[in-house]
Amino acid sequence: MSELTILVVDDEPLARRRLLRLLAKMEWVGRIDEAADAREARRAAEQSRPDIVLLDIQMPGGSGFDVLESLGPEPPVVVFVTAFDHHALRAFEANAVDYVTKPIEPGRFARALERARIAAGARHQADRVAELQETIASLKRALTEQPKKPTEFWVKARGEYLRVTLANVIRFQAERDYVRIHVVGADYLFQESLSSLERRLDGEEFLRIHRGAIVRRSAITRIKQAPFAALIAILSDGSEVRVGRTYAPSIRARLTRA
Repeated sequence: MSELTILVVDDEPLARRRLLRLLAKMEWVGRIDEAADAREARRAAEQSRPDIVLLDIQMPGGSGFDVLESLGPEPPVVVFVTAFDHHALRAFEANAVDYVTKPIEPGRFARALERARIAAGARHQADRVAELQETIASLKRALTEQPKKPTEFWVKARGEYLRVTLANVIRFQAERDYVRIHVVGADYLFQESLSSLERRLDGEEFLRIHRGAIVRRSAITRIKQAPFAALIAILSDGSEVRVGRTYAPSIRARLTRA
């Protein structure tokens, strides 16, 4: 089969870079285009006529459903790349070409792309339109449900997997494609971007106080002034986390809220 054109649609640069790295390992992948929002995705789809679209669901300028509906009567093969909970995805798994959940597991991604490659090579347009329309309806029904908030994280430590409950987490710290989960007396690496995790956390329970840090609101014991008008949050485990300048006004307002 000849090389296929792929369109990667995700508003997170980190997520797009990870997808590009995985696609670069596939010999049958040719041109790869990128889009960061719904408008860019529509324009890129019209210009490059991709064979496969890797499509996020929530993004600026419209949802992935809006993009899907605008792909015309002969749409490309679509693989959903989503942060939805596994249980919610079951509702539409039979109708989608495939889906990959974030954080992305390379083996699962490779299987999804192989299904997409086969579908792109031997698809029947009329059936594909019907399947996509049903997928849109199913995904919209799932989207109306309140996303399930995380209650625990499974992390690898010393060759085994440990369960870390959200109730014990004091703060999250960004480390490239990962976050470091801090609990009292220990910390663990977890494969998910900080921005992706922020969307799944309760904003009343956790605060993003820096582009690289999210902390438990109740763990903040005091805020101290640092040089050059900077702020530093002192947490219950004794750690100190700098408050980003752009976050400082909202942090002051939220912490003083009655």
